[in-house]
Amino acid sequence: MTGYPVPAGRHRVELEIKRSRFIATLARAAEAEAALAFIAGIREEFPDASHHCYAYQAGPPGNTARIGMSDAGEPRGSAGRPMLTVLLHAGVGEIAAVVSRYFGGTKLGTGGLARAYGGAVQSALESLPTAPYEPSVQLQLVVDYPLLAPLERWLHQHRGAVLASEFGARVELTVSLPVEAEAPFRAALGELGGHRPELSVLERQDPLP
Repeated sequence: MTGYPVPAGRHRVELEIKRSRFIATLARAAEAEAALAFIAGIREEFPDASHHCYAYQAGPPGNTARIGMSDAGEPRGSAGRPMLTVLLHAGVGEIAAVVSRYFGGTKLGTGGLARAYGGAVQSALESLPTAPYEPSVQLQLVVDYPLLAPLERWLHQHRGAVLASEFGARVELTVSLPVEAEAPFRAALGELGGHRPELSVLERQDPLP
């Protein structure tokens, strides 16, 4: 899995449609728990809003393994679903959206609500600052000294890095590298020679469960 853009921070836009205020807030949510905490925070920020409709997609762009949505009292299918559809086609990963509505007295109908909620999220996405994210893995290695220099060169060439090192009878290393480079890295270790390296996974930040 290659890298993908994620929200660089919390972002908000506000629209007025037929006297109703629609406040769309976006934020990064790498896990469903983070999305739900973000949604709860928006409810606390706008406790007098008529509705807090939401959608989230806590994974790579377009992935549906970790999604959620709610119409929050609006007619069924008029808010959460159109919001989620916009998020899934946005090309941005790990994102949650809450649209807080202050009812202005004019009913919009199911179609009008769907356009309003989906449009509010789309409007926020158009100005959303993003940052690149690349799933990574941390490995702990124990290798012979002759392997150290070629191993460091390999990591440098494949966007990896040595995070920590300890020198004794052999070298103990903690390294980080992109998830997609893990299999080639393991293969390269076997080709470097010397005693078989000891290797274990410390932390994996996979994009999928």
